[in-house]
Amino acid sequence: MPREFQRGHKARISDLTAGTDLYVGVQISAPGLTFDISCFGLDADERLSDDRYFVFFNQPKSPEEAVQLLGAQAGDTESFRVTLDRIPPQIHKLSFTATIDGAGQMSQVGPGYLRIVAGGEEVARYAFDGSEFSTERAVMLGDIYLKDVWRFAAVGQGFDGGLEALLKNFGGEVLEEEEPAPAQVPQQPQQPQTGAPGFAPPAFGVPSGPAAPTAPVPPQAPTPPPAPAPQPAAQGFAPPPGATPPPPAPQPPSVHAAPTIVAPLTPPSGGTVPPPPPAPAPFGHPGQQPPPYGHQPPGPAAPPPTGYGRPTPPPGYGQPAPAPGYGQPSHGQVPGQGAPYGAPQAAAPQGTGVAAALDKFRETPTGQRWTPQNGKLIRADLGVGGRPVLARQGSMVLYQGKVDFSYKGAGFAGRIVGNATGQEMQLMRCTGQGQVFFAEESTHLHPVELQGDAICVSAENVLAFDESLQYEVRRIEGHGIPGGALFTMQFQGTGTIVVKTHGTPVVLPVTPTTFVDSNAVVAWSAAAQVIVSSQVRMRRNAYPGHTGEGVNLQFRAAPGNFVVVQPYEV
Repeated sequence: MPREFQRGHKARISDLTAGTDLYVGVQISAPGLTFDISCFGLDADERLSDDRYFVFFNQPKSPEEAVQLLGAQAGDTESFRVTLDRIPPQIHKLSFTATIDGAGQMSQVGPGYLRIVAGGEEVARYAFDGSEFSTERAVMLGDIYLKDVWRFAAVGQGFDGGLEALLKNFGGEVLEEEEPAPAQVPQQPQQPQTGAPGFAPPAFGVPSGPAAPTAPVPPQAPTPPPAPAPQPAAQGFAPPPGATPPPPAPQPPSVHAAPTIVAPLTPPSGGTVPPPPPAPAPFGHPGQQPPPYGHQPPGPAAPPPTGYGRPTPPPGYGQPAPAPGYGQPSHGQVPGQGAPYGAPQAAAPQGTGVAAALDKFRETPTGQRWTPQNGKLIRADLGVGGRPVLARQGSMVLYQGKVDFSYKGAGFAGRIVGNATGQEMQLMRCTGQGQVFFAEESTHLHPVELQGDAICVSAENVLAFDESLQYEVRRIEGHGIPGGALFTMQFQGTGTIVVKTHGTPVVLPVTPTTFVDSNAVVAWSAAAQVIVSSQVRMRRNAYPGHTGEGVNLQFRAAPGNFVVVQPYEV
């Protein structure tokens, strides 16, 4: 039985299936509306730095075929094949999106879903309908992203601006197409108007019903006739049940042998440059091969593309282009290196005005529930997931939208336990659909995502956390620690907790000889056993003076456990 997801829920792929060859199906429909479903391969800065990893109807696969477009089958409006162990290291996220081709709003869509199938069995499903949206015209449905391991997140985040806003969020830009001169346009044969896109999908992803005839690809320029594409070898990937492939049919000539505008082409061996291609059909129309978003058709001797379309000017306030994030270089560049090929370039702010001076401090939106704005400020989007956030009283520094703040009491018994153990937390409850920014005393903030596991954190080091997490006071074994640090808080469940530290912490594996100062420890894995270790000896302390390191915490655990220490003693 598949695991049901709601908007904002996340899980490790390894918890859903042991396989790495995945089928991703999307079902979305609305009366009178047409949808374009795509997959964006994003880098570590969540940018489309290489447009070859934009997989849609006119570019049906990535270069190494780690992501392939399969077409409609098994009841899905569109489907993809994702092979996780073939995804290159520069790709950190696959974002599956749906945009409306023409007029309309996402609030009109009926019940739909995004599902993951592995080994012929459905393992995850995110169901949605129009009630989750309003005036959006483009929606990020779900992400498969790399965070230590590959994970899946149900996103459901929309953009009123449609395709253009979606592309700007990923660092691209929609460009105006220029009409070629009439004398240079060769006459093209009329193509029949059919509902099939003008390209051939991969062989193994054929729909379950009878195969419809594929519209031929119009020639872009006079080229030698391409050789027929060889039949691909049989693969171990199986679509979901009900998608029985028909008998193999002769393959049409590969569309990739014809000139395209995805990448610059090598001129023919004769040295002649082909004339410019005809004006492409509008987006979503059959009969011709429309260009990828944000690209101009290559003219004679077209230079290689230097970005997603052309250099993008610095966006103004509110446009979703990230400022330099916590611990990340600006604009997706690696320190000490130039911009990677195909990365969207932002022009340097002109002038010396206020906007140019503050441009590098702009807000960093990502569409996630928790987003570090820098090392000491974090933003929680209450609209993602729809769950309240509990935070330390007075830690809010800014909020946007409709947000309600209320007192979160611990009850009589909770106050008694908190006062007796020193683990009392004065909390406030944040509800609504807005965005809240948290910080406290310029401490370093670290969001820790829990997926059913547990972590122990001292109440002093907790800034905020999802209300879905369960927490309780846990006793540390031993004869006591000076200062009353005999207890800690244990958090468990599915959600995120924001831990604060004084300075940059260090994470160490637990070994049989791991000892930590009780005043410097921040957190540790809940499976570790903690006991008090005393260095006090009567003979050593019979004389004036001492080391100040008399009492420590000793950690014992199986391999894989950890302890977090800060360069500061409370």
